[in-house]
Amino acid sequence: MDSQRTLTIEGRTASDVSDMDPFREMVEAYAIGALDAEERAAFEAHLASGCAECQRALGEARWLVSQLAYLAPEAAPSQALKERLMRIVESEAGRVPFSSGKPKKAAVPAWLWAGLAAMLLLTAYSTWNAVRLGDEVRRIRQDMTEERAKRANLEKELAVTKQEATMRAIWTSPESTKIMLIPPNKDMPSLEAKWHSRLGIVVTGYQVPKVPDNHVLQLWLIPKDGSKPMPSATFWPQPDGRLAKLVANPEEGIPAVKALAITEEPSGGSKQPTTSPIWVGAVS
Repeated sequence: MDSQRTLTIEGRTASDVSDMDPFREMVEAYAIGALDAEERAAFEAHLASGCAECQRALGEARWLVSQLAYLAPEAAPSQALKERLMRIVESEAGRVPFSSGKPKKAAVPAWLWAGLAAMLLLTAYSTWNAVRLGDEVRRIRQDMTEERAKRANLEKELAVTKQEATMRAIWTSPESTKIMLIPPNKDMPSLEAKWHSRLGIVVTGYQVPKVPDNHVLQLWLIPKDGSKPMPSATFWPQPDGRLAKLVANPEEGIPAVKALAITEEPSGGSKQPTTSPIWVGAVS
């Protein structure tokens, strides 16, 4: 066996380096194309002899080189490979060649090792920079999501504030027409509406019974000309029985309407009433 040959290499006998097969030490240099023609021929002849250990090591070395080519972080050389390369570089000067018929140790040029080190440093920097940029993008996206949520809440609050202000203006304006909505059923509470020609209609009430599931209350405008009722807004009372609904843009103006009516309709409302009015009030 090669490891049992009696040779003196750099002042050491073969027994001192019984685990250092000279062909094995040529694997990495062969994989990166650093062998001269004589060394390459000797190594390829050794591979052809069927050395499974060197073939396995060559496969690993080629994989390592391919990963370095793509600048992948996981392509960093193992500690053992670094130590072998450094030993070769340090002992390049004054190396004793092998005797005839036996391959020489391959020397990897220092510039090649420096190039590999530079590639690894560039890979490490690129990976760190990619991670940093990824974190920054995620932070910006999170900030944008939070800002959108804040803006949506603000817009909702502004809409509620505007609606409440409009309802107060209608309710307190002397120009508004007061309409009492009286229920045919004496057990039901009365509702009150006020209609402003420019701002709209406000309907209010207290202790209004809960509407059955999948149903709503719907406001109807009853024309003076006797035509069909005009459907308007749908709504429902709050859980505590309070009712306050703003109809900002009624389908018809006050002069053309003789009464308001409210019925119970399927969810989504109806084009024409499907039940008898629960509340009715004349527009004077």
